[in-house]
Amino acid sequence: MGVLPLVLLLGSLFLCGRVQALSSAMDVLKQDALQWDGSATCSKWDCDCPFSRQRGCCCAASEMYQVEEESFKRIKCLWEKTTSLSSRVNALSDGFKVSFKATMDPNMAALIPGSTERCFGPFNTNVPIPLSKVTLNSGNGYNPSLGVFTATCPGVYMFSFTTFSSVPEGGRLYHKVQLMKNGKVGAGVWENNREDAEDSATQVVVMEMQRGDQVYLELLSGRKLCTNMDYNIFTGHIVYPYTE
Repeated sequence: MGVLPLVLLLGSLFLCGRVQALSSAMDVLKQDALQWDGSATCSKWDCDCPFSRQRGCCCAASEMYQVEEESFKRIKCLWEKTTSLSSRVNALSDGFKVSFKATMDPNMAALIPGSTERCFGPFNTNVPIPLSKVTLNSGNGYNPSLGVFTATCPGVYMFSFTTFSSVPEGGRLYHKVQLMKNGKVGAGVWENNREDAEDSATQVVVMEMQRGDQVYLELLSGRKLCTNMDYNIFTGHIVYPYTE
């Protein structure tokens, strides 16, 4: 055998021995890794595990867990905001469907003994005015039997009422009508003279209402509304609801 073939043979045996040794070393590392009970140390950008220095092993899992946690928190926050927005939209949609218009029934007027006047009143106490002819009642907040509007949702409302009375020549216009909120005066119109045969007055009021608050018109004791009862009008609607 020549020198060159002998060198090649020895080189091959040497390389095979190195490969086998390296393979044995890798097997030992794998077995040790499987039996490892401690925690793996990781740096922020590159994995710095005891058994391998390949980029992304244990550190990638940690970062992915963090991304997952942050994504979950953001999705949860977005869901809560979407739910809140949906509730507010529903509240606005329902809130804007509140309005009513009612007038007095002419049959509410009765003939006053000793005169030709047909009037509602006078009474010996303050009396709610029963405006029972309803032409609009969106939201069903107005009760025509009682003449009372009950707020179905909190918000700012606008109410208006027109009071009309007419008496024969030489008669006396004598009335006072008040808008009442939960039993307290909110606004009023009145007349007391013998110079005019008829009188009409209108009030417009904007007020805050909570759910369940009530408003109605009240005729003061000793006063009266005469003739054309259907000229007495009571209206109301919501300006904007509260959504919180």
